Amino acid sequence: MNKAGKRIAVIFVSLLLILSFALSGCSSSSTGTTKKTITVWFFGDQPKPFQDLVAKFQKQSGINVNVQAIPWANAHDKLLTAVASKSGPDVITMGSSWMPEFAKAGALADLTPYLKDNPNLKPSNFFKGSVETAQYNGKYYGAPWYIDTRVLFYRTDLLKKVGYTQPPKTWDELLDAATKLSKRGKGYYGFNIDPKEQSTAFMFARQNGSNLIENGKTQFNQPAFVDAVTYMDKFIKQGATPKTDLGIDLTQSFGGKSFVPMFISGSWNIQTINTTVPDVKGKWATAVLPKGKDNNKSILGGADLTIFKYSKNKANSAKLLNYLSSEETQLKWLKISTDMPAVSSAWNSNQLKDNPFYKAFGEQAKTAEPLPLVPQFEEMAQGYLKSWEKIYRTGANVQKTLDQYNSSAQQILDNK
Repeated sequence: MNKAGKRIAVIFVSLLLILSFALSGCSSSSTGTTKKTITVWFFGDQPKPFQDLVAKFQKQSGINVNVQAIPWANAHDKLLTAVASKSGPDVITMGSSWMPEFAKAGALADLTPYLKDNPNLKPSNFFKGSVETAQYNGKYYGAPWYIDTRVLFYRTDLLKKVGYTQPPKTWDELLDAATKLSKRGKGYYGFNIDPKEQSTAFMFARQNGSNLIENGKTQFNQPAFVDAVTYMDKFIKQGATPKTDLGIDLTQSFGGKSFVPMFISGSWNIQTINTTVPDVKGKWATAVLPKGKDNNKSILGGADLTIFKYSKNKANSAKLLNYLSSEETQLKWLKISTDMPAVSSAWNSNQLKDNPFYKAFGEQAKTAEPLPLVPQFEEMAQGYLKSWEKIYRTGANVQKTLDQYNSSAQQILDNK
């Protein structure tokens, strides 16, 4: 080969090498298998606990995890901006009530292709209700991260004084016990219905047989829902529940003589009561909710682990989700945060099984259901609070008020 031929051969080989490197770079970018840093948007003010949690994963996998804390107050707008720009994190700890909105917007990746290599993500590992929050239109957009369900908190000593050695088991018993407790004197009540908590009526309505939304039609003026709200209003009318927000921390009103000895809430109040109301040690407990006409279902919320659709690092992100969905990691997170595990097998551990306060949450979670998984539900629920305020503050007719609410809710639902 002459010099000109050799020069052409060298140039050709060089071009091949350059092209090979370029294609290699494109491949790693598109598959997301060689990039070694995962960015996580963690919703909350303090990223350190989560960063500590993933330290073991980083060491084992060699994948760096960059945790960015996004305050809940800014999280929704931040997500909308990321979707619009098609740029953002790899992993998002998504509030379960937001899942339908962002799944519908096409912001989340379907996890189904990653289940084979990441067995901890299989839906069968989690509570049924928590899996429902992660599904949309038949696809699986998130692995349940932690759950939030509601149970009854009650003062055992004060209920004994009005004839209840066990927690109320039915709606009738709850109303009876609350009414008797409210007779202790002026300013005393038996049960708190938080006027700012939108989920209470929907939870009671389900216990009374309501489907809330059925075949695209809102059911908020049907007998099951109307009777549930009428039941709630009885607590107001009989003086068993305060008409307004008490203006102080609920757990503080739980201490001492307790002017609200019963309320429905989540697991975060276990630690709050133990640390801020020490005088009630040994005088309180948790229990599954009293049964309505049909059942004693509670709501189920929490957060899911999702992968951003526009991430170029999906395979490694799925590995992180697999690590976070192990029983060991979920129990470790419980210690750090008090967030309850979504992995059902974790509830067989001594850490939870032998804890009398958490036991009720594990039982309740077995049948708990998320609120309707439609993107418009948050707006619809806010409308309910205005209707409830008219009922308990002014004595407005329950049926007529809910007729009006149902009409407006249907309009919201139809505005897809």
